[in-house]
Amino acid sequence: MSDQILDVDLLAFEGGTGGQRRAVVDGVRRSLQTGFVYTSHDLSDDLLDTAYGKLREFFELAPEAKQQFSAPGANGQTGYTGLLVETAASSGTPDWKEMLNWSTPIAAGHPLKRKFSNAYPDQVIPEDVVPGITDVLYRFHDTIADLQRRFLRVIAEGIGCHETFFDDMVADGPTLTRAIRYPPMEGAPDDAPDGSADPYVWAAAHGDINLITALPRATAPGLQVAVGDDVADGPDGEWIDATPPDDAVIINTGIMLERLTNGIIPVGWHRVVSAPGFEGERYSVVQFCHPRPWTILAPVASCTTPERPQRFAAISAEDALDEVLYEINLVEDARRVDD
Repeated sequence: MSDQILDVDLLAFEGGTGGQRRAVVDGVRRSLQTGFVYTSHDLSDDLLDTAYGKLREFFELAPEAKQQFSAPGANGQTGYTGLLVETAASSGTPDWKEMLNWSTPIAAGHPLKRKFSNAYPDQVIPEDVVPGITDVLYRFHDTIADLQRRFLRVIAEGIGCHETFFDDMVADGPTLTRAIRYPPMEGAPDDAPDGSADPYVWAAAHGDINLITALPRATAPGLQVAVGDDVADGPDGEWIDATPPDDAVIINTGIMLERLTNGIIPVGWHRVVSAPGFEGERYSVVQFCHPRPWTILAPVASCTTPERPQRFAAISAEDALDEVLYEINLVEDARRVDD
């Protein structure tokens, strides 16, 4: 069943003939009915290895040392977020994971920074305890962000827009990179909160809020994707393992892209679970590609027809993100789920 997620060649789209480009666009359109696709890339293995090495140094620190790099008021948009905080909107049980979040800063006088300060917090990077990590993480962020911008050109053609449709939309957007450590499940609490919610897992079923998400290689399996006829309405389908080729990046779709495409491209519902008998930890690094906060998310004309009337009302990207941050329990002074 995992062949429902297709492997496409971004580099062939960028450098190939018209027929090769059309084949990539068609493959992406078909694969994204699951919300997921695998793609070739030109990322440096050395950069990936160096980033993972620096991140492992950080996560192996004592809890109190890591907690120094939390960012009060940032609502999980930079710095460290500890265990049992982020909670999938579909669940009342916090995820068994800890995270380090960062973006590349924009100029203090930039109108986006001045108008949407919550979306562009001052970055909190653990340079003091992991020397050299700042340069590595910023280079990693910029490299993955460029890959996502390029992949959005394939999606733009697939929905009947000019290939540069997303370029301005994501320029200087609050795209967020997140390193995640999933500890061994044997350390998770024995019982769910109050004995009434779902059992603890690494990350419960959810869809991302942003346009698309990029996931380079993780250190262990665990990512699962919901597939089936009911996926567009939530994680009600069959769960399959995401098993990309060794040299591929996983791309999945988010709520904002679903809104822009009038549901033609659904949200990629997924979860992260430890396989039965697996006793280790898992590291992954993901990047959430966001449009500028002032972007109005309304279905594009090419995705709205008499046979497919407009499904979603317009909403700003800022408001859509704020709502989801509350739902996933990251708004610090308004937690949806108590500690």
